[in-house]
Amino acid sequence: MNKVALVKELRHTATRCNTLQHTATRCNTLQHTATHCNTLQHATTHCYTRCNTLKLTATYCNTLQHTAKHCNTLQHTATHCNTLQHTATHCNTLQRSVTHCNTPCATARWVACTATHCSTLQHTATHCNAPCATARWVSCA
Repeated sequence: MNKVALVKELRHTATRCNTLQHTATRCNTLQHTATHCNTLQHATTHCYTRCNTLKLTATYCNTLQHTAKHCNTLQHTATHCNTLQHTATHCNTLQRSVTHCNTPCATARWVACTATHCSTLQHTATHCNAPCATARWVSCA
């Protein structure tokens, strides 16, 4: 091979080596980019999972808040019922007292049952027999 042909061959080989080196660098860059994309894909999946978990937690919290409101309503209703039950018991006691006061006060245990006291008890018992829904009878103690 003559010198000119050898120089041409060497130049061609050098160009080919440079091309291969450039291709190898490009492949490394692509490999790095692919790894980065996989990392991003994993992070995105993690974020979606986390967001779904947070949504479920928010739904659960809203359910608990609704339940708490319902429980507060039930507690208020129970308190009101207990008050009404206490009022009814008090009214029954007053009715029994009026019944005793209406009987002749001849026995020793009812000597203190004066006409004024009996009238007051009768008046109170009449109010207790009316619906206990008004505010003045909520605490009939």
